[in-house]
Amino acid sequence: MSEESLPDGIGPEHADALPEYAERVLDVAERIPPGRVMTYGDVAEWLEEGGPRQVGRVMALYGGAVEWWRVVRADGVLLPGHELEALARYRQEGTPLKEASRAAEDHLPRLDMRRARWDGGERADGHT
Repeated sequence: MSEESLPDGIGPEHADALPEYAERVLDVAERIPPGRVMTYGDVAEWLEEGGPRQVGRVMALYGGAVEWWRVVRADGVLLPGHELEALARYRQEGTPLKEASRAAEDHLPRLDMRRARWDGGERADGHT
C-alpha cells in the first residue's frame, strides 16, 4: 500500500504524533463491544472517510494499542500472522465463529460475520 492513498498523509513518518484520522479509526475500534466485530470497510463507512485499505493501514501501524482483533476482513478470515492470538480472544469474548471445513487448509475457524458484525449502533450517542 502506498502512503499517498492514506487520508491526511498517514504514514510511518508521523509515528511520533498520532494523525487525526488514525485517532478516529482507533476510537471506533475501542467502541466495538466484546464479542462483536466491524470490517475495515465498516469503520471507513462509519467515519465517512477513507476506505478499507486506509483503515487497514491505520490498524497495521497503530492498532496494537486497541482491541485490534475486533476490526476484521469482510470474509471473516482471521488476520494472517495473528490467527491464534485473535482466535483465543474471540473465544474468550464469545465472538460467533464458523468452524473450519475439513477441506480448509489451515483448519482455523472463520468469524461468523452474519452474527458477529456490529453496526456501530451507538454512533448518534457517542460519535462526533
